[in-house]
Amino acid sequence: MPTRPTTANSPAYGSAEQFGPQIRRVLARNPSPMTLHGTNSYLVGTGDVALIDPGPDDPAHAAALLAALHPSERISHIFVTHAHLDHSPLAQPMAQALGVKTYAFGPATAGRSAQMQALAATGMVAGGEGIDAAFAPDIPLADGETLAHGDWALTALHTPGHLSNHLCFALGDVLFSGDHVMGWASSLVSPPDGDMADYRESLHKLAATDWSILHSGHGAPITSPATRLRELIQHRDTREAAILAELAKGETTIPALTKTLYADTPPALHPAAQRNVLAHLLELTARGTVAAIPAPGPTSTFHLR
Repeated sequence: MPTRPTTANSPAYGSAEQFGPQIRRVLARNPSPMTLHGTNSYLVGTGDVALIDPGPDDPAHAAALLAALHPSERISHIFVTHAHLDHSPLAQPMAQALGVKTYAFGPATAGRSAQMQALAATGMVAGGEGIDAAFAPDIPLADGETLAHGDWALTALHTPGHLSNHLCFALGDVLFSGDHVMGWASSLVSPPDGDMADYRESLHKLAATDWSILHSGHGAPITSPATRLRELIQHRDTREAAILAELAKGETTIPALTKTLYADTPPALHPAAQRNVLAHLLELTARGTVAAIPAPGPTSTFHLR
């Protein structure tokens, strides 16, 4: 049976935690510096149950998800927030085994901005970390589209930024925020798969609604959504200001900026931090505030215009 929610350092793998009458969480055993304890998979509703983010292709996790169901229940729909290897690979195997459909915005490249499409075509900005290139939903969902079944109704909200095909799912005033909003860390934004301008716009989009709680892709529930969204918006504003302050001193590179701006971050996480710095610089370049020599990329030198 589901247990009470926990935020302890020793999470319970293989069993469901209950969050009110309609939500159960099953934690995948894929801990890492980028996933915290692992991926949160959610079972929503009773009877015919929706599964959000099946997670990695792990038979033990699939078995745990099925074991979390009551005898009279079945998984009737599978939803995916985004096509990263810690969220989507189990979707198709489970869908085929259960005879159900998968729902998401589209494949990993769906929803890319024109800037990111152009950059991807050049091959100069690398990226591709953790992408599930094989994923494609059976049924694409549009922004604002609602799917109702049994005792649940989920509304898809397109929130590109962390990944261009990222969706959050609203269950009334409860939001399943995927990797767009997490309580323990800010999101990786790695171009061309991620887009900082889109990410910030999506934060403001979510901040316009008075959510009661956010259930994220990794970590504990966020019980003060408005506060957390303000923190993340401010964090990106502050990071941009710090980048501009360094550029005001003269031309510089992404490794040099990362070493200065992420001085308190473990060096093992600096490669991910460099991707976020690149994302900020690409946004500033698109605005005409910053220029790069040569064309913008991980090895470019950047300066103020």
